[in-house]
Amino acid sequence: MRIAVTGSIATDHLMTFPGRFADQLVADQLHTVSLSFLVDGLNVRRGGVAANICFGMGQLGTDPVLVGAAGADFDEYRAWLDRHGVDTGSVRISEVLHTARFVCTTDADHNQIGSFYTGAMSEARLIELQSVAERVGGLDLVLIGADDPEAMLRHTEECRSRKIPFAADFSQQIARMNGDEIRILLDGATYLFSNEYEKGLIESKTGWTEEEILSRVGHRVTTLGSRGVRIERAGDDPIEVGCPEEDAKVDPTGVGDAFRAGFLSGLSWGVGLERAAQIGCMLATLVIETLGTQEYTLRRAHFMDRFTKAYGDEAGAEVKAHLA
Repeated sequence: MRIAVTGSIATDHLMTFPGRFADQLVADQLHTVSLSFLVDGLNVRRGGVAANICFGMGQLGTDPVLVGAAGADFDEYRAWLDRHGVDTGSVRISEVLHTARFVCTTDADHNQIGSFYTGAMSEARLIELQSVAERVGGLDLVLIGADDPEAMLRHTEECRSRKIPFAADFSQQIARMNGDEIRILLDGATYLFSNEYEKGLIESKTGWTEEEILSRVGHRVTTLGSRGVRIERAGDDPIEVGCPEEDAKVDPTGVGDAFRAGFLSGLSWGVGLERAAQIGCMLATLVIETLGTQEYTLRRAHFMDRFTKAYGDEAGAEVKAHLA
């Protein structure tokens, strides 16, 4: 099963200010703020939802196809992804814009001042999925993740017109979308991904009930934080899968992307929905134990030991047969 993942490709530039922002702000001068902070550290991390998902799938050996737009500064990031099993041949490189990046400073009270530069991400709308499919010999599923909104709409419409199954995954872009856009993006999706809060937003903005949404998608996959995930399909009982016990809760960033990577890998292997969700939850657990979205290492024996402990010998034997 060949899966393409569309969405953002970005880097995060994270800095730490040892003082307090509040101490630098003058109440009656907030209309003319001009401040500079001397920071203690800078961490540059690879990110972007599509790149994070593809990295996880690459770790599991399922050869994902990354579809998105980046700048001429993408060479080092591309080499990293190539080395970790990701097909980057369909990434569009902008001639004039840098790769998207998030720049954020955090103070001693954990307050943050951040900016997001979309950059080359705005050119994702120029990507034709048909050319991607021709290059890799066909596509069995396209995950349409958070990206340039015009790109998300174009990819969705192209999947419908070319009869390519697709998964709708709005994540952070749902906040800026209106009901009409969300209806277009989810209608006919084979899978609809969201967390619990986003689930409520989708229903509120579209005006559709749970039942109406289930009648328009194949499966609704809702992540529940520490409680795991619920998978619903019209006419069937829900499937609920819990999370493995975590060794430590280090950083929740990218946990949802890791779940999707594991779930999609399970689909690629042809295992059932419950098993695919278990794989997703196991990978998400590895990410929450790690600082950074692509800094974890998937060691096969370690993964299988923990997976089998969480979900049993039968589940372990089935996944072990596929895991690279």
